[in-house]
Amino acid sequence: MSQSDEIVFYTNPMSRGRIARWMLEEIGQPYRTVVLDYGTTMKAPDFLAINPMGKVPAVTRGDVTVTECAAICAWLADTFPEAGLAPALDDPARGAYLRWMFFGAGPLEAAVTAKTLGLLAPADKAGTAGYGSFEQVVDALETVVSGAGPWLLGDRFSALDVYLGSQIGWGMQFKSLPDRDVFKVYAARLFQRPAAIRARELDDALIAAAKPGS
Repeated sequence: MSQSDEIVFYTNPMSRGRIARWMLEEIGQPYRTVVLDYGTTMKAPDFLAINPMGKVPAVTRGDVTVTECAAICAWLADTFPEAGLAPALDDPARGAYLRWMFFGAGPLEAAVTAKTLGLLAPADKAGTAGYGSFEQVVDALETVVSGAGPWLLGDRFSALDVYLGSQIGWGMQFKSLPDRDVFKVYAARLFQRPAAIRARELDDALIAAAKPGS
């Protein structure tokens, strides 16, 4: 791979970068990992030039820079179509793919964060919040997960499973989403994918290596 084609992955193993790592493992392309630390290298001028938010993950390839997990997953899927992780532009499934990808990055992320912080919109103001109510968001999530097929697009595994599935897994792990049976069954199947296992092992090894005495 030439330098202009090199994928550079900026992350921290204790961050949402774990989602992007999994996606990178799914596409099967070589990439270089740059591990950044909170409060220091993430806020350094070199990285702020890549992401002014000073947070990970970020992915670069040549002159292209992509941040935000949903965008990274979608961009990688479209950039490497041979991996088969996104419906083509003329595929009817493209609508559902984009719909639920942005649902995860928008209403789901906002509602879960608001609930965790105790900042959910009161019932009489729910109409002003993009997510409506937390219960509405969780019910909508259950609707898509309980659809026909092992994956969110039916029989086709996609970047949507990587992104939205990660949200579900983390939500159950940290108790920010209810442990509904449909979520548990889906997550158990999802996280046994070889790429998901490889990604976890890589990030867990980085965490272990950073511990004092390692």
